[in-house]
Amino acid sequence: MTDGLTERDHHSIDVARHYPFQRTESYIAERCYETAFKIYNPPVHNREPYTAARNLRQSPFYERERDLGAHFMEAAGWERAHGYASNEPLLEIYGDRIPVRENEWDNRHFWRVSNAEQLKLSDDVGMINLSHFCVIEVKGSDAEALMEYACVARVGGETPVGKGIYTHFLDHAGGVAADLTVLRLGSDHYRIVDGGDTGHRDLVWLRRLAESRNAKVAIEDRSEDFGCLGVWGPYSRQRLQSLVTDPSRLEPDAFPFASFRELTVAGISVLAFRISYVGEQGWELHFAYDDGLALWDALYSASITPVGIETYANSRRLEKSLRLQNADLLTEYNLLEAGLARPRVKPCDFHGRDAYLGQRQREQQPAYLCTLSMTDNRDQQRVPRYPLGHCPIVDPDTGQVLVDSVGRRSYTTSIAYGPSVGLNLMLAYLPAAYCEAGRPLRMEYFDETYPVRVEAVGHVPVYDVDNARPRS
Repeated sequence: MTDGLTERDHHSIDVARHYPFQRTESYIAERCYETAFKIYNPPVHNREPYTAARNLRQSPFYERERDLGAHFMEAAGWERAHGYASNEPLLEIYGDRIPVRENEWDNRHFWRVSNAEQLKLSDDVGMINLSHFCVIEVKGSDAEALMEYACVARVGGETPVGKGIYTHFLDHAGGVAADLTVLRLGSDHYRIVDGGDTGHRDLVWLRRLAESRNAKVAIEDRSEDFGCLGVWGPYSRQRLQSLVTDPSRLEPDAFPFASFRELTVAGISVLAFRISYVGEQGWELHFAYDDGLALWDALYSASITPVGIETYANSRRLEKSLRLQNADLLTEYNLLEAGLARPRVKPCDFHGRDAYLGQRQREQQPAYLCTLSMTDNRDQQRVPRYPLGHCPIVDPDTGQVLVDSVGRRSYTTSIAYGPSVGLNLMLAYLPAAYCEAGRPLRMEYFDETYPVRVEAVGHVPVYDVDNARPRS
């Protein structure tokens, strides 16, 4: 209230996060009733889904997913499959690499088939429903100037049309406020592809920024006009080439990484963006919502396996040390601490630039985001555990939770079992003095402590997709 900043990232109580449908009387009544029930009837599981106010936003191929036995969870109103019962035969192939979770709490709201789907994607090709993306379009004579000021990365100037840029919004203290990709569709036309949970908050912030700068722009939420399917895996190029009118356009030299092109896939117009959040080659295929069912059917007929969001949002991204906004990326931490700072700072002004330049002048940051693994996940009863949630990281010599030089405590920001490396993996900000690969630490989970090891400091993957084997 005094300086526009909160001591902790307040994303979970920021009213700007609510989409219009979440501000209706019926939605509020249903969610508030269920929330009150959860509060007064603990314990509530970390992954427990809401049952009220569901099925409000569905992909155009929702019925296909339902027929495949999708295990649906919800985010930003979208029904998202975390795994498909139809893929259970994959457990006959990969089951020996996927542990059975004996502890009920660790196994609740988790589907073992999800890990089999990830391994299938890594061996072949899979498609993941990403229609929950928030899609924001920015057009107008001041679109380039506004986007250049909003983003840390260069999105205007010499940035060519047809280029996609991974970038961030900062708050004015240099904290990470948004994590997204920006597609330059024209000299004065941009499309932002953002996470579903964070999208409306970022939309509100961008509109307020445009208003404060008197920018001549139109900023529109197009989330329900477009859908997206991610197609990834070592054979993604060959499989898509069998469906496009001109296969040569998908060759590496013709389609560089982080570029996008309009393609016709099985007669359907798509915007193909070559990028990956799962560490495998492939594309995001963006399409008009009404074309989604036909596209799904074409990809499915080409033997591309449906893969649930568990692989995308949790297990594989941790194997590749990829960050998630509102979990690993917070306004409490800066881009250098998160391991996402670019080698150079663009010459033009952007929001939070002065604070960011000050952070870059430090000899070292107070903390760094590290990847850790459990070296022994057996509890006192010798039952293997698969933790979830925010677990404190402890100094094994003192038994105290780690605290950095500015008073921030270390805990797991993300945690999941990685089937490709056979390890429980987690991300956590550690004080600079503890940021050393191989360093042993401890992690608390349900009043027990477990040995963990620092696998990597910064954005360094544990899983090396180039040679398809663990780094360590």
